[in-house]
Amino acid sequence: QVQLVESGGGLVQAGGSLRLSCAASGRTFTNYRMGWFRQAPGREREFVSTINRSGASTDYADSVKGRFTISRDNAKNTVYLQMNSLKPEDTALYYCAASHRYGRTLYSEDYAYWGRGTQVTVSS
Repeated sequence: QVQLVESGGGLVQAGGSLRLSCAASGRTFTNYRMGWFRQAPGREREFVSTINRSGASTDYADSVKGRFTISRDNAKNTVYLQMNSLKPEDTALYYCAASHRYGRTLYSEDYAYWGRGTQVTVSS
């Protein structure tokens, strides 16, 4: 299995930026599609973004499209989420996840491995 550790969260003012990182260890990183999800207090976990094994294909939730960018560095076994123009509604615990699936998937059930999350708080 693969172990995932997120970092880079914090407190930022609306309009600011953060870059989240997720370091993977344990298995061959390129065997996995990677995704970012988030969960705000009192709400269900929701899809944010996903990237395929090579990094050539990405998908985003409509709520973050144009503001967030997912990328991966397979040499460093790391996936990133660059978050710009942050809004208070982006406040959540952000999770990194790994999936064995080749195809595009937005569903948390398709991701077998999860990190513990990193908190992002956006003040107005």
